[in-house]
Amino acid sequence: MKSPTGGNFLAKKSDMTRSRKELPAISDFLIVEDENFDADRLRATLHIMFGYAIQVRRAKTLGSALDAVIERRPELIFLDDYLKPSDNATQTIPFLRRCGYEGPIVVVSGAVDRHRRTTLIKAGAIDVIHKDDLDSVRVAEALERVHAPAVAAKAEAAKADAQK
Repeated sequence: MKSPTGGNFLAKKSDMTRSRKELPAISDFLIVEDENFDADRLRATLHIMFGYAIQVRRAKTLGSALDAVIERRPELIFLDDYLKPSDNATQTIPFLRRCGYEGPIVVVSGAVDRHRRTTLIKAGAIDVIHKDDLDSVRVAEALERVHAPAVAAKAEAAKADAQK
């Protein structure tokens, strides 16, 4: 087994960048995060990955997140697992769905383990990222999960065209 090195990380990052080119473009994100540092870090990561032409909105509370979704549905929501004062993602996801949001939700959590990850996926999250692992590689992996059905359909269509 290889030990993790900077070279391995850069190779994985390069692979993710190449694979991201096959993903559909996303231009409207909503970050639901009560901590400024974590929200700014995720916003910076998204800008590095997609450039500055994208829309990255932020909500600090469940109420402001619902207002943001009603105002304009984002293409992807990054949701903090635990929002102050006492909301958590398993409670928040159903509210987002009832307000009409049908898109993907990626939960970002500082306290995720296998059990919590399973609970969040069952609640409707497409992926769960630990806050300590939040970087462009991990976000690209989440986006691959979000758009895997679209990428598979595109590959099938190309295969069918090639067989004609």
